[in-house]
Amino acid sequence: MTSRYLRALAVAGVALIAACSGGSLNQTVPSAGSPSGQSAQRLDPQSRPIYTVLPYKGPMPNIHTPASLTTWNGSFVYNSHTYNYTMVGTDPSTTNYTTTIAVKVIPLKVIISGKRFSPTKKLPNGKTVLENTMASPLFQSSVDFVQGGTDLGKTQYEDAFQRGNFWSSVQTNTGYHVLLKTKVLKEMTLRPPSNVAKLGNEFGITTGLVDINWIDGQLNTIISKLKIPPNELPLFEVSDVYETIYGGCCVGGYHSYNGTNTYSIATYFTVPGSFSQDVSAFSHELGEWYDDPYTNNRVACGILEVGDPLEGNSNYGGYKYPVNGFTYNLQDLVFLPYFGAPASTSVNGWSTFQGETLGVCQNGG
Repeated sequence: MTSRYLRALAVAGVALIAACSGGSLNQTVPSAGSPSGQSAQRLDPQSRPIYTVLPYKGPMPNIHTPASLTTWNGSFVYNSHTYNYTMVGTDPSTTNYTTTIAVKVIPLKVIISGKRFSPTKKLPNGKTVLENTMASPLFQSSVDFVQGGTDLGKTQYEDAFQRGNFWSSVQTNTGYHVLLKTKVLKEMTLRPPSNVAKLGNEFGITTGLVDINWIDGQLNTIISKLKIPPNELPLFEVSDVYETIYGGCCVGGYHSYNGTNTYSIATYFTVPGSFSQDVSAFSHELGEWYDDPYTNNRVACGILEVGDPLEGNSNYGGYKYPVNGFTYNLQDLVFLPYFGAPASTSVNGWSTFQGETLGVCQNGG
């Protein structure tokens, strides 16, 4: 990564790697949620918004057990070094069918100083935040994705991205898909204490700000309580709430692995043009979950995070997709050639889903 990209933060015993430009790192300070004496570097509160990943530090699972998440292994060579990766789905070079991953969508109501932030909030189009999310191209096959004249299919956004990512195989194995089947669970309420949460004003509206360590603990408690099996994705949704790192705003979402479950959280920010507006954070985090579910895919510039290199672009990397009277913002994602794989791997030899030309690891990993 370049000097303007965040390297690593030791958080609650694990490395918290902020995956995009985040300003400078300053003094080491104790974590509000950490055991006495534990410390971590602090994110500059004036830095730009970011997404992050909470890497798992324990042993990786046996991915071939029946109860595990459906994944496959691949590799590419760059500068004489072989980079191995694990991704969600099946190997597109050897399979020609649809893999469907169950997603448990868990809306979270967050109450801070009496202010309620909920995905049941009504939007100007008459839908709630949650309804708008579920109606988006992330979960509905509502858009025919034609990239540079190549038709990737009328399908879900992340599936179209992954088909384009491995187009050299998919153009032969045309039946290859990795789709998400969602089930919305009952809204759950979080009441963070005052030492880990506060109200802010981001992009012109009252915003909830919650410490990322505290909220991650709550997510793992919920996953355990609901007994979500490892072959499903728990996907948490908050509205107009950002995670913070030692008070530094703003984190729009992250994905992680806890040794049993992969999981993710993203915020739906209701202000058009804002960071993580509508479902842009979900498009970012789901793309990264597809291509780095266990947070351990190493590449020359760090980790194989497909959304981070583009979130600094105009509109935070988002491209507009009008669907059923609402314009969604879906973030562009990088293909494997961005990390050094052969250009022949991806559709049109592109570096990104939207065709941006980038050098290998140009914007970090």
